[in-house]
Amino acid sequence: MSKFDLKAAALKYDIGNDFAPVVVASGYGPVAEKIINIAEQQGIPVYRDDSVSSMLCMLDVGKSIPTELYEIIAKIYCSILMSAEKYKGIDTEK
Repeated sequence: MSKFDLKAAALKYDIGNDFAPVVVASGYGPVAEKIINIAEQQGIPVYRDDSVSSMLCMLDVGKSIPTELYEIIAKIYCSILMSAEKYKGIDTEK
C-alpha cells in the first residue's frame, strides 16, 4: 500500500457529553499520516483496520458515528482497553 492509499480517522468519546463517538479528524494520504503521527506522539492508541478507516473517512468531521457502526467501534474500544490493561500488567481474565 502506498502512503497515498493510507486512510485514518480520529474519534473522541466523552461519556458525559457525547451520545456516541464523534469523528474529530479524517483524511487520506499525507493527512492520514499526520493524524496517525499526532496520535502516536500523544500516546493515543492507534487501531489499524483499512475497512473501518474507509467507513469512518466517509463520515463528516464533527458528527457522531451512525448506529450501524456502534458494534464495530465498541469492539475496537474493547480491544484497545484490553491491550492497554495487558501492557500495564493488569489481568482482565478474572
